[in-house]
Amino acid sequence: MTHKAGFVNIIGNPNVGKSTLMNAFVGEKLSIITSKAQTTRHRILGIVNGEDFQMVLSDTPGIIKPAYEMQESMMQFVKSAFEDADVLIYMVEIGEKELKDEAFFNRIIHSEIPVLLLLNKIDKSNQEQLEEQVALWKEKVPNAEIFAISALENFNVKEVFDRIISLLPESPPYYPKDTLTDKPERFFVNETIREKILINYDKEIPYAVEVETEEFIEDDNIIRIRSIIMVERDTQKGIIIGHKGAALKRVGIQAREDLEKFFGKQIHIELFVKVSKDWRSNAFQLRRLGYNQK
Repeated sequence: MTHKAGFVNIIGNPNVGKSTLMNAFVGEKLSIITSKAQTTRHRILGIVNGEDFQMVLSDTPGIIKPAYEMQESMMQFVKSAFEDADVLIYMVEIGEKELKDEAFFNRIIHSEIPVLLLLNKIDKSNQEQLEEQVALWKEKVPNAEIFAISALENFNVKEVFDRIISLLPESPPYYPKDTLTDKPERFFVNETIREKILINYDKEIPYAVEVETEEFIEDDNIIRIRSIIMVERDTQKGIIIGHKGAALKRVGIQAREDLEKFFGKQIHIELFVKVSKDWRSNAFQLRRLGYNQK
């Protein structure tokens, strides 16, 4: 029996549904999904294993024009997605007309590897609009196969999945067959807490926050977690904690519920808030937090 394996890299503007698609493929909640833009900050690999295939999916940050050092680093993750892909998924949503970065767009239309253009969120459109959009993208990205999908409603997702498998090269698996992702457990703790902060707080707060898990101690039936929520200013610290600690407690309860489902064990979680001035522009801090790969 021949075995296929390859890297399938998902790129596109912020908030087009890249994480939702990857999670639909993997069947686990690996990538943060919220209605706010820029929720994915790292390149996250999700691995789908079948008897005769291994699909290594890469969810990348949405393409933006970087405004500060952390965003520069995020765009490096996107650039790296072009370098090792066997199949490139370019995701757009209904109503979208361009990629925010011309250089990335040029790389897509001149790509020598197969490109699947996924027109997402078609549940929000009518037939006429859908036909217009398909025609527009056929003209803009003539080298792509176009699929109209709804990642959220799981419409046409299996068709895309099957097409990807047909495009994968013959190869032994790159990772052990029971591997779900390349990220350690602490990474998913951090991302789960960060997702709850994105949901519960407004404006700049979620974007000024990073989470670091200092302790992850696993026993037979309980995992004890101690995590630090890092902010840039004292005022942000106050907002995160909230009146009598109520806001922070809410984040902790929501994160614990999700993590108990993810790990299948009881979770005890402690959260602390710490100020680290301008961490998003501090090269040392960014490197320590896994952003700057230089």
